[in-house]
Amino acid sequence: MTQLEDRIASMDLRQKIGQMLLCGFEGTEITEEMSRLIEEYPIGGVIYFARNVHSVRQIGKLSSDLQSAAKAAGQLPLWISIDQEGGMVARITEGIALMPGAMAVAAAGSVQDAYESAWISGRELRALGINLNFAPVLDVNNNPQNPVIGVRSYGESPKQAADFGSAVIRGLQNAGVAATAKHFPGHGDTDVDSHLDLPTISHDRERMEQIELVPFKRAIEEGVDAIMSAHIYFPALEQEKLPVTLSRSVLTGLLREELGYEGIITTDCMEMNAIAEHYGTVEAAVMAVEAGADMVLISHRRDRQQGAFEALEQAVREGRISEERIDASVRRLLHYKENRGLFAGGPAETEQALREVGSESHRKVAQRISERSITLVKDEGGVLPLRLAPTLAITIAAEVATLVDETLKPDGVRSLGASLAALGLEAVDYAVPASQVSACAEELLQKAAAPEVEQIVIATYNARFSPEQIALVQGLHKLNKPLAVVSLRSPYDLLSFPEIGTYIAAYESRPLALESTAKALLGKIPFTGSLPVSLGEAYPAGWMWNKP
Repeated sequence: MTQLEDRIASMDLRQKIGQMLLCGFEGTEITEEMSRLIEEYPIGGVIYFARNVHSVRQIGKLSSDLQSAAKAAGQLPLWISIDQEGGMVARITEGIALMPGAMAVAAAGSVQDAYESAWISGRELRALGINLNFAPVLDVNNNPQNPVIGVRSYGESPKQAADFGSAVIRGLQNAGVAATAKHFPGHGDTDVDSHLDLPTISHDRERMEQIELVPFKRAIEEGVDAIMSAHIYFPALEQEKLPVTLSRSVLTGLLREELGYEGIITTDCMEMNAIAEHYGTVEAAVMAVEAGADMVLISHRRDRQQGAFEALEQAVREGRISEERIDASVRRLLHYKENRGLFAGGPAETEQALREVGSESHRKVAQRISERSITLVKDEGGVLPLRLAPTLAITIAAEVATLVDETLKPDGVRSLGASLAALGLEAVDYAVPASQVSACAEELLQKAAAPEVEQIVIATYNARFSPEQIALVQGLHKLNKPLAVVSLRSPYDLLSFPEIGTYIAAYESRPLALESTAKALLGKIPFTGSLPVSLGEAYPAGWMWNKP
């Protein structure tokens, strides 16, 4: 027998089932409750959220303490996972080299940059004891109304999503971190957030072969360690009204048997409403394993985590799921743990590795990509570069719009106006939370109309989904003053006010993106980004403004 088979043979049923659960928890240090969970319900891993993050050194210690707790309990090493996509979806934002997100990387245009940014992120994650990243997003974003993917995608081109996504997979895994292609078989053409309800995508199989499945096939060729299922119903792939996560036709029939995928199949979080409200997290955990999932992700509630464990154990003891089926998943999970060095032992972090985290050389790569990504869509009135004149700068501040934005911690509002002022512009700076736009609109329009204000910059945030922001931009436009509109998330904002003459896509509102945008607005760096998505017929994917 091989060492892997020896390990499996030595495990009892509870230990095997535990390997199939990945659980979230509260707090920035290991608690007695978490230690008890690891000992009594020998889970295979944990997932970090912003709630678990205080500082770089704290994360490294937490990872080390978790692995020590598993070892002390006689359990196998843990997957320590995170959603660190970059840009707007990142659980660790301070003390590291936070890379731009997918759409910004695609706008910058270099597949090599995608690889390098992923390799650096992987090195930094691994230094913090994190060995599994739920990235990259391989969804082809071809629906302007998509509320949850958007800038997390590399764009509307299947080939571009495949090229950039496979480079990110390679970068993460070369750095020693398991990558996860998500959300199979594609979440890009939904107009419902699966955190909130169960979306349906009605495309036929031929269309899916041409678009949605293209990046995932490339990821399989690239040897991606894990693929995450989408909580979406595809009638073309499943006769019963079941989301992919619970569909044997999709997970086993399509992904395993037809596409030949041999890596880990993990669920998205089973507490999202698409699952919890329709099937119940505990019962759905059993259904997901029946469908072919190897790892079940339950991010929050302890009662659901323990309930899922006990339901899986009961399902095996009653013959609903065979122990051989459990063994197949455990064999796969342990194989990849071995591949990623989890059985090698040693501390989660070293002083040398920690010194690299957030280093100047790493940050320079992030800055280079960010500066290349800023996209000038149009400047019909010749507003740019901004004159060094009195300017009203309004920033619609990011707020949590969906659960993936859990990362947007209240760590002080960053504004485009402040970044412009830091570069010498005389800017009157207003940062307005998205939920307060309506209450502040009249005052902002009065300020903008004041004779001393010579030009206006407004940075929108998902205005596509905000009638209040749209009305404010239209009101500013009617003042007939030089006006530049910058989208700090969805580039599709332009579709809501096509009459605007000067429009810039920045793709995110992280501090680095604000600095890069300010430099470009003032002419300190050129606009070099190109659109990864089409903004109507006038501005197709690949577009960048050339001054007439």
